[in-house]
Amino acid sequence: MQVLSSRNVRLLSRGRNEVFAGRSGAQRPGGDPRTRSLTCPPLLSATRRGLPKEKMSENGIMSRAKVLTIDTMNPTVKKVEYAVRGPIVQRAVELERELSEGMKKPFAEVIKANIGDAHAMGQQPITFFRQVLALCSYPELLSDSTFPEDAKSRACRILQSCGGNSMGSYSASQGIDSVRQDVARYIERRDGGVACDPDNIYLTTGASDGIVTMLKLLVCGEGTTRTGVMIPIPQYPLYSAALAELGAVQINYFLNEEKCWSLDITELQRAVNEARQYCNPRALCIINPGNPTGQVQSRQCIEDVIRFAAKERLFLMADEVYQDNVYAEGCQFHSFKKVLFEMGPEYAETVELASFHSTSKCYMGECGFRGGYMEIINMDDEVKDQLTKLLSVRLCPPVPGQALMDLVVNPPQPGEPSYGSFIKERTATLSALAEKAKLTEQVLNTVQGISCNPVQGAMYSFPRITIPEKAVKEATETGQQPDMFYCMKMLEETGICLVPGSGFGQKDGTYHFRMTILPPTDKLKILLNKVKEFHQRFTQQYS
Repeated sequence: MQVLSSRNVRLLSRGRNEVFAGRSGAQRPGGDPRTRSLTCPPLLSATRRGLPKEKMSENGIMSRAKVLTIDTMNPTVKKVEYAVRGPIVQRAVELERELSEGMKKPFAEVIKANIGDAHAMGQQPITFFRQVLALCSYPELLSDSTFPEDAKSRACRILQSCGGNSMGSYSASQGIDSVRQDVARYIERRDGGVACDPDNIYLTTGASDGIVTMLKLLVCGEGTTRTGVMIPIPQYPLYSAALAELGAVQINYFLNEEKCWSLDITELQRAVNEARQYCNPRALCIINPGNPTGQVQSRQCIEDVIRFAAKERLFLMADEVYQDNVYAEGCQFHSFKKVLFEMGPEYAETVELASFHSTSKCYMGECGFRGGYMEIINMDDEVKDQLTKLLSVRLCPPVPGQALMDLVVNPPQPGEPSYGSFIKERTATLSALAEKAKLTEQVLNTVQGISCNPVQGAMYSFPRITIPEKAVKEATETGQQPDMFYCMKMLEETGICLVPGSGFGQKDGTYHFRMTILPPTDKLKILLNKVKEFHQRFTQQYS
């Protein structure tokens, strides 16, 4: 290490010395060569160095501009859009506040039918789930005789799997071992005995966390080698938002609205062929049952998709969070994993698959607990190590969400004290949803200018609407998509908050909105009647 002489120390301490004026010691007559390493380059202006300019405030004090501005932030984040909680929802929140402040509106309340938030819309939680979670959160309740013994035994088992017997402790990054084992046994039962290795189960913060994590592993390359991901249109905006944030290429394939939003393999082939001209298609995302479209794929369709993925060498991502939400006669949920293994070793041992489930939908509706899992099939062992590493950065999913996931896959069994009430509540919730799915389709189809496909599954309708040309023109002049213009008008006039179809993607020249079927039946009837009246009024106004 070089030791500074007292002379050099003095040089460094003198602010007007040539060292800090950009001249080296060797350039000064008699300069000490040992000071050369201490010299600085010529000073640049703040602007040239990329630093924010200082500006004068009103009181005459110089204030520094923000380091992080809309111009200096990550540009991919600005491309992210999430229609489900977009501008129309923000306006709905404002309207609620205005109503609470006594402002007069043409409606008494705002009805948010924009998102699949079951409990917020009045769906009641399953008693057994909440009992066990209460016991886990406050173990002193284990001595309370009002709790059934099967709830207590479940709580004890979960707590024994937690560090320090507390849900407040971290778990393993992949999730609590006993919960992953229960998930594996659940999948085996669901899929008719197809084996499931707990080591292939990853507990996640809702299904969304698992989906985004898999996309992170898949995205690479630049230019024409950049990863392309095939997503259905209409799609759940999580996919387009995540792809925008990751800088991946979104490859749209269109569902067939005329055939109840079915998936056509010829459309998949068109999409992948065109995409190969500008990116590298690597993954195919499927949502079954569909969101926002509510279709349920047939077994034959799933087989065709698996063959297509094998032929085109695509990683399959199966979003199956609505697997218990199937209502239409003749429809049945088939998991991609089950069909894959029933197709034989040619596919079962080669096609890479990640499937996702959640506690947020189905009959549970426990969105806020953020529980979920993903199962991976045929993943390269070294990539699995990288996946575990990536998950470890976030430590672990919420432990209460893991506990809830365990209860979903391991509910009360016949002969246990809570079995009867559990089955009654579960059946009542799913039956009500089936009734509301049919009611929504029937009422909307009585309105001239609205066409609604059968809601076969999930929690939404995605009707097509006719918007008069005069309204399209006015929307364009105000810089809005026509269906956003339509939905915003409906919100201001009726208090009903829907999501425009443009937020999910749709074929050019067509317009839709997504509406959840979750409100209680009496409120749903009011909502549907208001939609009907608004559409008639809107059509008349702009005709």
